[in-house]
Amino acid sequence: MKALLDQLVFDANGLIPAIAQQHDTGEVLMMAWMNRDSIEETLKTGQVCYWSRSRGKLWRKGESSGQEQKLVELRLDCDGDTLLLLVEQKGVACHTGRRNCFFLAWRDGALVEIAKPLVDPEHLYK
Repeated sequence: MKALLDQLVFDANGLIPAIAQQHDTGEVLMMAWMNRDSIEETLKTGQVCYWSRSRGKLWRKGESSGQEQKLVELRLDCDGDTLLLLVEQKGVACHTGRRNCFFLAWRDGALVEIAKPLVDPEHLYK
């Protein structure tokens, strides 16, 4: 694990962007931040853990919603400053109740909602 961590380029806050992608379909689910501790926990447990900038603490994906991510493979880009997490997503990935966080598209000069929520967010975060 040290060999991996030594290859990573963290920003001034000790963070690195991580893109979560569904391992079998290629669907891009979300982007979040990780730090050394969250990467170590993810690799040790197999359950994806991020760093929550708003909460200022580790955020285990699905800890409050049940919408967990199981790590299938971790990849880093050529510069070592971005991670790609191939995951098995349980349920929806977005806190808005959508399958992924990329549900707005710029089309013909306007933002268009291209995916409706699959789950009511109130239900996810009781």
